[in-house]
Amino acid sequence: MTPLPMVLTARDIPPLSQPDPGGLHVAIISDGNGRWATSQGLPRCVGHRAGAAAAHRVIAAASRLNVHTLTFFALSSANWQRPAGEVRAILNVLHEYLLVETSRCIEEQIRLSIIGRRDRLPGTLREVIADCEAATAAGRRLHLRLAIDYSSRESIYLAACRFYKVTQLSTDAFSNVLAEVHWGCSTEVDLVIRTGGEQRLSDFLLWESAFAELIFLSKRWPDFTVADFEACIQEFRGRERTRGALPQQATG
Repeated sequence: MTPLPMVLTARDIPPLSQPDPGGLHVAIISDGNGRWATSQGLPRCVGHRAGAAAAHRVIAAASRLNVHTLTFFALSSANWQRPAGEVRAILNVLHEYLLVETSRCIEEQIRLSIIGRRDRLPGTLREVIADCEAATAAGRRLHLRLAIDYSSRESIYLAACRFYKVTQLSTDAFSNVLAEVHWGCSTEVDLVIRTGGEQRLSDFLLWESAFAELIFLSKRWPDFTVADFEACIQEFRGRERTRGALPQQATG
């Protein structure tokens, strides 16, 4: 029988200060790294390193654009089906990224969290994750979350399996259980950006993105620029979010 992923209890999750009411939770499906490299005659692993550089640019701009939480889809649970060499390359990039970026996150007051399963990750990577999360736990300027070995459907299923123990039945209570299952508190997603030309969520933050605005771009992730990020935020700001109600001008 396959063991369940390791989980935290609510008291184990470091508290996060209330986000700026005007700030955003932006989730990014950074797709197209491998195809970007292949199109240039390069190994796919080069594309993943270029993707890490693109993420660095976006993270640096996030606070200026009033983003309080930024979640990247770094490795899907479905990605284990890829060739073993490519999966190792992605995990190596993530390992190196965490080693290099921890000090910058501390300096920039960025809290870094990893969501998703951990029991299938290499032991050295799990150690680096724990060290990085502990070192950056006090960050309040931006909450940076990396989804690694992550499946939203699996998280929802595991949360449902333990929800019967909760005395207060509500959507907020379920959200709290879901946060425990995938290692870390969360807020509702305002905007999902997906690069690479595909137009689907691919099992990413399905519960949190129930009312999110979606933006799909044909540009592959390594080519995504800060100007592109700004344009996505600007487009989001121009949309009217009714959440099922009538538009403001119709009810005024």
